[in-house]
Amino acid sequence: MSTLHRPHGTLSEDSDPIVLTPEAAGWAYTGLQVLKIGRRLPRTIETGEFEAFVLPLSGSLTVRVDDEEFELEGRDSVFTRVTDFAYVPRDAEVELTSATGAVVALPMARCTRRLAPKYGPAEDVPVEVRGSGQATRQVTNFGVPGVWDHADKLNACELITPGGNWSSYPPHKHDEASECEVVNEEIYYFRIAGQDGVTPSREGFGLHRTYTADGELDEDVAVRDGDVFLIPRGYHGPCVAAPGYPMYYLNVLAGPAEERSMAFCDDPAHTWIRDMWKSQDLDPRCPVTDHEGRVQ
Repeated sequence: MSTLHRPHGTLSEDSDPIVLTPEAAGWAYTGLQVLKIGRRLPRTIETGEFEAFVLPLSGSLTVRVDDEEFELEGRDSVFTRVTDFAYVPRDAEVELTSATGAVVALPMARCTRRLAPKYGPAEDVPVEVRGSGQATRQVTNFGVPGVWDHADKLNACELITPGGNWSSYPPHKHDEASECEVVNEEIYYFRIAGQDGVTPSREGFGLHRTYTADGELDEDVAVRDGDVFLIPRGYHGPCVAAPGYPMYYLNVLAGPAEERSMAFCDDPAHTWIRDMWKSQDLDPRCPVTDHEGRVQ
């Protein structure tokens, strides 16, 4: 059984779907929590040595931290809208409250600097259409360098891949400091839509590949709604959405570099694929969402 693939339920704690620390992942920086917030039942989180984003996956909520209060307008599901979010610093007590109930992701990174809390409105989040042809996908760049620079170590973005398409392609890596890459530990957190294309469901599936040039890692796995895959090193990609089942994943990255970066190197055997995209049309199903809702 893979130690990198953590199927739905294997990281749950009480009613919370995901509680993943760097220690549980076997590395130093990157973590993820996915919490259920009950209707009008406040949750208090102590961030400790971690900074985090508060990212609604479903529902809306209020975030209180350091005498500040942020109202996050969320969404029905990750397939219906780009959401508001908030940044919360290390060494903070964070209260999360939802009038109707919510599921919220907390991408986290162990860090040293304590920054101020900050609100991120959905209308300011860039939505990028990346790739072409059957490799067309949406990248929602809410927490990446150059777009969101208010973080010490933490990087995060969301992707939506229409059914039948490939993403995280060509395969790439970021496990050493070089001319084209920096060291980052990475988490993939998957949601898979069911037949209606918007409601997450365990009936659908996708595929994910991670491998190293020396063959020490060589994993091809089926992923379903709620699964997590850990990338300590090596090339990763593609992520393939089965026809009929759109795929979402949240990428969380952090590492030891002085400056935040998501720089990577392609697998040289496959980087030529990028040139092929120049002669292909974009999949008209992308973008799927923006801050106003579903585009398609």
